[in-house]
Amino acid sequence: LTQPVTPDLLVSPSSQDGDLGSECPEDRGNWTGRLDFLLSCIGYCVGLGNVWRFPYRAYTNGGGAFLVPYFIMLAICGIPIFFMELSLGQFSSLGPLAVWKISPLFKGVGMGTILIVSLVAIYYNMIIAYVLFYLFASLTSDLPWQHCGNWWNTDLCLDHHVIKAGNNTLPVNISNTVSPSEEYWSRYVLHIQGSSGIGDPGRIRWNLCLCLLLSWTIVYLCILKGVKSSGKVVYFTATFPYLILVMLLIRGVTLEGAWKGIQFYLTPQFDHLLSSKVWIEAALQIFYSLGVGFGGLLTFASYNTFHQNIYRDTFIVTLGNAITSILAGFAIFSVLGYMSQELGVPVNQVAKAGPGLAFVVYPQAMTMLPLSPFWSFLFFFMLLTLGLDSQFAFMETIVTAVTDEFPYYLRPKKASFSAVICIALFLMGLILTTEGGMYWLVLLDDYSAGFGLMVVVITTCLVVTRVYGMKRFCRDIHMMLGFKPGPYFRACWMVLSPATMMALLVYNIVKYQPSEYGNYRFPTWAEVLGILMGVLSCLMIPMGMVAAVLQEEGTLWEVGVQQASRPAMDWGPSLEENRTGVYVASLAGSQSPKPLMVHMRKYGGITSYENTAIEVDREMEEEDEEESM
Repeated sequence: LTQPVTPDLLVSPSSQDGDLGSECPEDRGNWTGRLDFLLSCIGYCVGLGNVWRFPYRAYTNGGGAFLVPYFIMLAICGIPIFFMELSLGQFSSLGPLAVWKISPLFKGVGMGTILIVSLVAIYYNMIIAYVLFYLFASLTSDLPWQHCGNWWNTDLCLDHHVIKAGNNTLPVNISNTVSPSEEYWSRYVLHIQGSSGIGDPGRIRWNLCLCLLLSWTIVYLCILKGVKSSGKVVYFTATFPYLILVMLLIRGVTLEGAWKGIQFYLTPQFDHLLSSKVWIEAALQIFYSLGVGFGGLLTFASYNTFHQNIYRDTFIVTLGNAITSILAGFAIFSVLGYMSQELGVPVNQVAKAGPGLAFVVYPQAMTMLPLSPFWSFLFFFMLLTLGLDSQFAFMETIVTAVTDEFPYYLRPKKASFSAVICIALFLMGLILTTEGGMYWLVLLDDYSAGFGLMVVVITTCLVVTRVYGMKRFCRDIHMMLGFKPGPYFRACWMVLSPATMMALLVYNIVKYQPSEYGNYRFPTWAEVLGILMGVLSCLMIPMGMVAAVLQEEGTLWEVGVQQASRPAMDWGPSLEENRTGVYVASLAGSQSPKPLMVHMRKYGGITSYENTAIEVDREMEEEDEEESM
């Protein structure tokens, strides 16, 4: 007698030889722990800008009053776009290039994103190299930028220790002098006196070159196994900066004169709120601080399980990022207040933004403290960890985007491909290690992620809401999370966010100012080169359109453009068990008649997400009936 055969769909989960269809595609990889994704997003968003840009922007734009436009812009522009990026990535499980199956006509947006991220990754790792240089320089009993009298110092060098030893009670005029830390940075680290400008890079600084090589090696080792390795490293790099920040904050507020700096940082000047510049500055700070448009958020979300609660994660990361920026302001300005008291000058004469704060002002402040090498080491170690996890995101974005385009060829060789990318970007960054390298870094910083990035984000927002359709996008989120986005998100996606970013773009173009570094003005050819960097990422969009239309058959408009703007046949959740409604059986090689059966087979019953799937299917059937009537 033959054994009775149990129908396949009725086999209980426990009696199977393995798990039918894991939550994530195995060949692509996924996060290995619950906190991997959340910490990676926090590490990506909380970067160098929180420490060296936000505090300076706040004090120059109304102090405490700046927090009003800052949080309004966070609500209008930051949180909605952040959630949109995470939703696109998690729903499709695809990188920044392949995700444009949502509307193949606009695949050039993904190409523009990759170009921008590649340019940013080149110079961002150079900043990490500078941090490593200072980190090693802090491993001494006396910090090398503490005194004048070294071979790199000039006659203009003025040592604050000498002023204190002379018991000067009168304020010293420091306007025509240079601090030892400033000369150490420009004349020793950069050796910028060896270059006459951007067209004369001079020789390679081998100590900087080795630091750059080390920073690329660290980055490569951490992304070697994709999110499986970087997801574990962020447990340290995303949390340790907070410990150091708290230590620096406690040390800062206990210094004499600290309140003077904090007062300067937070005193509200509400008359500034009437200026459009303050609102634009707040929007810019949100835009760049959260890292929207760079593809990092989309890439990280693409490694999530289909039902991960990214709605909750959005608020945790965005609000956590804002609070970190404010905390960093206290840590920075408390020390600047102490420094201004020691030098006998106003706080605004010692406050700077960007590299000037990290490599000149704060190191100088460290020399005034007891145990200065210890505090200096802590500060630069914090900058190192802040910078590294942002760099992990940039690299993961590039690697994931390309491997998702060529999965059969590149996914099995992902480690080797990552090595090729790291080596290529290291070689491109060698010009930044020359004596005139800082000029090139400023050019890249000013133009690589300027108006090009804004065009990319505006286009993404408009394509998702207008071309793909707001109703369809909300339905996808409903299928994934179990609820539809509320009126707040829909209003921001449809009107408020694109309008705000358009205003930013127009403001950037109207208020365009040529790049400069100190007293150096960039030549016209360098400005043109910088503008071309931004324009090239924008040109990727029409180039991608032409390529997409040419691949379609038929007349240009009726078939080409319309067909290319519709989602690809295989657009949707990557796993068959998550595909319901219009997404059923649309995957290549699909055999399952109803993904719901796959769910029942896996879980032994219907879960809340299957109820959602049934509800979504019913909605779609009702809409189809209404259209047919």
